[in-house]
Amino acid sequence: MHILTIVLQSWLLFSMAFFGGSKIAGAKHQVELFDSIKLSQWFRVITGYVQIAGCIGLIIGYWYPGIAAWTGILIGIMMLIACLTHVRVKHPIGKMIPALLNLLIAIAVVILYADELPHLFG
Repeated sequence: MHILTIVLQSWLLFSMAFFGGSKIAGAKHQVELFDSIKLSQWFRVITGYVQIAGCIGLIIGYWYPGIAAWTGILIGIMMLIACLTHVRVKHPIGKMIPALLNLLIAIAVVILYADELPHLFG
């Protein structure tokens, strides 16, 4: 099971790095996405930085699983909000798939590290 947690945690890490970095960099598809969901571009940048903070938490989580569990909760909340936002603006399901997949992976990371939630650094 240890390999599974590392694989899922790594998937989440690379996904958040890619999407967070593209938000901060102002990638065209991210700018258009935030326009289509009727959110300000400053919120896109803030969201990107929160995703990068999640990456840092996931990296630390390789040594301190409690941090990975709490970071999974943070990412899970972000992805749930992303899914609900896509539903709110009536996007096709295909646009919601990345957020939904990352939500499910974040839930799996939290479940796999659930025993570590009370122990942040130990």
